[in-house]
Amino acid sequence: MPTSPGLPPDLRGALDKLAYGMSRNVIAARAAAQSATYRAGGGSQGIATVADALAYAFTRLPATYAAAVAVLDALREVSPGFAPRTMLDVGAGPGTAAFAATRVFADIDDISLIDANATLRDLALMLMAEADSAPLRQAADGRRYRHGDALALVDGAAPADLVVASYSAGEMPPRELARFATALWSATAGALAVIEPGTPAGYARIMEMRTALVAAGARVAAPCPHDRACPLAAPDWCHFARRLPRSRDHLRVKGAAVPFEDEKFSYVVLTRSAPRRIDARVLAPPKTAKSAITAKLCTGDGLVVEVAGRRDADAYRRRRSWRWGDEVAR
Repeated sequence: MPTSPGLPPDLRGALDKLAYGMSRNVIAARAAAQSATYRAGGGSQGIATVADALAYAFTRLPATYAAAVAVLDALREVSPGFAPRTMLDVGAGPGTAAFAATRVFADIDDISLIDANATLRDLALMLMAEADSAPLRQAADGRRYRHGDALALVDGAAPADLVVASYSAGEMPPRELARFATALWSATAGALAVIEPGTPAGYARIMEMRTALVAAGARVAAPCPHDRACPLAAPDWCHFARRLPRSRDHLRVKGAAVPFEDEKFSYVVLTRSAPRRIDARVLAPPKTAKSAITAKLCTGDGLVVEVAGRRDADAYRRRRSWRWGDEVAR
């Protein structure tokens, strides 16, 4: 499983500064409540105090940051000439996707953000004020971070080169999901990335939005090597994962003993221009046995389960390096 490098030093340092002197027991109690809300699909509801926001930051921000970096890296791989200057972060929370985008795309110089949660917005402004990135520090003045209903605000947003909706579609009423997708697309000048939890429900939201966007003329850039319907059938679903290290505070707040966690996520990236078509995407960890390696692939021709025997030394050797989520040549 691919490993995330963890939070950048400026973001980690800003969190430590904000949490200085605060009881980790209080933060841990809030984190436990939020985990239950998250598993139930409640999104950011219930985050109303500084302790709530810091609990979210310590427990969820590292994981959602790792997912955002992975998705934006996939966009960069399939669109190597894409160099966004402007970004819109929808459902921005503490600015996670904006931090990830400035790490992946060096040319971003103007960032706008939207979120309905005032407490998370306040946390984002404090974190961005400590950022190494000049565009993030500029966004910390508050004028570029609008507070309010995401659907209403996106409807009137000026188009941005890069639009990211990370872990925000789940907070939309199901009847509004297709409308949310088309509103995001109207605000997209270049590429749109939608990220959701790697659960069957998160995948279902991604698929509904993907269908609406393809119908609106969007081109699927990642993870799919095609614009057609997903070839997976229930109970299977498309999702990926990143393993991330846990800091000492992360371990303490989550009451965990294992020094890492695996964040599973589903996503789709869509572009206005035709992306470079990949040959195949690895949909699950390849299974290695003494005699062969078996890999589940999404290809332009549909779902393929490919077996490379050890006797085919070249094919076997190449497939040993394949990881879950990789773009590969068959």
